[in-house]
Amino acid sequence: MTQSHDLLAELADIDPASELAQARATRDAATRHTQGSYEVLFSQQEADFPLAERVALAAQVAEWHGAERLRAHYAAHQAFQPLGDAARQTQALAFARRLTFEPVDAAPEHIQALRDAGWSARGVVTLAQLVAFISFQSRLLAGLRLLQGEEVSPPPRAAVADRWHSAERTASGQTAPTAFTQAELGWEPWLAAKPLAEFDAEEQAILARFGHSDSDYFRLLARNQPVLEQRTLTDKGIFYTAGGLSRAERELAATVASKINGCIYCASVHARKAAQLSKDKDAVQKLLNVAPGAALSHGQSPRWAADIDFAASLSVTPPVASQAQLQALRQQGLDTLAQLDLVQSTAFFAWANRLMLTLGEPFLPSDAQG
Repeated sequence: MTQSHDLLAELADIDPASELAQARATRDAATRHTQGSYEVLFSQQEADFPLAERVALAAQVAEWHGAERLRAHYAAHQAFQPLGDAARQTQALAFARRLTFEPVDAAPEHIQALRDAGWSARGVVTLAQLVAFISFQSRLLAGLRLLQGEEVSPPPRAAVADRWHSAERTASGQTAPTAFTQAELGWEPWLAAKPLAEFDAEEQAILARFGHSDSDYFRLLARNQPVLEQRTLTDKGIFYTAGGLSRAERELAATVASKINGCIYCASVHARKAAQLSKDKDAVQKLLNVAPGAALSHGQSPRWAADIDFAASLSVTPPVASQAQLQALRQQGLDTLAQLDLVQSTAFFAWANRLMLTLGEPFLPSDAQG
């Protein structure tokens, strides 16, 4: 993708000669495909989700996340028009608000309400992607401004574990997990995944290249494949790169964000990876066992406690991460590149959790029961 400019560098006032600019250049794939995700979402000309609705919703979601510079950017877009009170826009706004503040409250009937209001299956997926992307973009901007030395805002509250699903059955009647776990879980969509046979040869090749062909989740997101492709490349640029923050700590950050957002499925995947890479399954389980309302870093090593406190504070809505927390990371030996890795790994799961929570739910495979 041709990158015309770097929106986040512009909004964060990043000095091109700074250590942060160098760190972002080192993480070139993450930087390019974050921009690429933005460019795809706000360049598609589609009747089922017009650009005017996209930028209006983006401005509102950015405001909810406390990202004033980002809100102003979208509000100044040439396509911007205030949302009206038509059913499709009213339902979209309610969906976006839930996905912003309480993604764990999402349910199949909310997707059906969008469909009843005239949203296509592709439109629903793109709407979820847009709201989740702004959740990521706003946290990434907050983190970059902190790394620039700016105190984004005084923390108004402590970041603590939030609630999660407690229903014992999924919408389809399967056994649902009711606690965070390192076990492997299944995930079922509330909106039908696109059948593989309905993708053309080029689209099937893209799915195969990323290992998405057999996944209901990714074939659902592939209803808007250009957005999915940029998102996947962003993910790989953040998590699968050499140097900087250890892979175990990046997976730890993903787990912390998932605890904050109540995403049992994402937490299971990334807690398992964090445990394997760190060879400290007990420390990871201690994190997973934290009850709602409690601090996530209790009982952890000093370095992991600093990682966890920062990731938790960046994950709440709006984010409350602080310079004091960055200083604690520096005291634990994290340089600018490692700090950037922590910001990006945490912020990405503001995106991932919101998709997983709003488009489907986890279940316990039969071999994991009993």
